[in-house]
Amino acid sequence: MANYNKVVLVGNLTRDPELQYLKSGTPVTTAGLAINRRTAAKEGQEARDEVTFVDLKFWSKKAELIAANVRKGDPLLVDGRLTMETWEAKDGGGKRSKLLVTVEEFQFLGKRRPVEEGGQEPVAAAAPANTPPAPAPADDLPF
Repeated sequence: MANYNKVVLVGNLTRDPELQYLKSGTPVTTAGLAINRRTAAKEGQEARDEVTFVDLKFWSKKAELIAANVRKGDPLLVDGRLTMETWEAKDGGGKRSKLLVTVEEFQFLGKRRPVEEGGQEPVAAAAPANTPPAPAPADDLPF
């Protein structure tokens, strides 16, 4: 049986993305995503939101695109895989670990914020290589 590791999430960023560069020069951006789920109201109680917080990691060109184009509160769709990060605690308390989503693809969902309000100049995200060209509008027929 083959293994499958795929995550698709839609939520709002919980903090501004943090862009860093590794010693090799590779860009890496970390961010957090809050995913809300409305729970049904039980008799005599109000419906409420259940919130799940997920850490995200973006690499290379995607890391730079995210850092330049979104801020805390912006909605985002991410598609990626679960990754387990482990490290030694600085206080000597042993190994620590964290499950996060390594983002492979993403889509901006909100309106682009004007530059004067802290937004960046638009940066075009490249379409995936297997994306077919968009069809011509019907009113542009040559006859």
